[in-house]
Amino acid sequence: MIHPDYITGYVDGEGSFLISFSPRNKIRLGLEVRPSFSVSQRMDRSEVLSIMKSYFGCGSIRFSKSDQTRKYEVRSLRNLNEVVIPHFRKYPIYSSKKKDFELFAQICEMMKRKDHGKPKGLSKIINMALKMNPNGSRRYSKRFLMSKLKI
Repeated sequence: MIHPDYITGYVDGEGSFLISFSPRNKIRLGLEVRPSFSVSQRMDRSEVLSIMKSYFGCGSIRFSKSDQTRKYEVRSLRNLNEVVIPHFRKYPIYSSKKKDFELFAQICEMMKRKDHGKPKGLSKIINMALKMNPNGSRRYSKRFLMSKLKI
């Protein structure tokens, strides 16, 4: 059995907690919120992803054409709230990535309460998500996301 601290350390270096948004006309407020926990690795070192999938007991592994890596991902809100987040509460991250995790965990909890289906809750989620991963690439700006809200 792999040690939980190893999982946390590996994720601290190679993982990410992400909240993405997709404009969707069929959704009442116009935006779909998609939380995701992922770990990327080059093909020649990707065996650890299978270990993580086994450890967490959920998620999937896929090949990413964009950067030629394999990715272990958990997207199910239930699995994020019941499996992934409790792991990182018990075995915390110590780097600046901890801030991203805390925002991610708060957003997942808000989604569990269905706050993303209410204008005020979705607006708050957008603002919180935009504070995460400040050096990462953003598909949509705050202005664009707020313009898509059907309030």
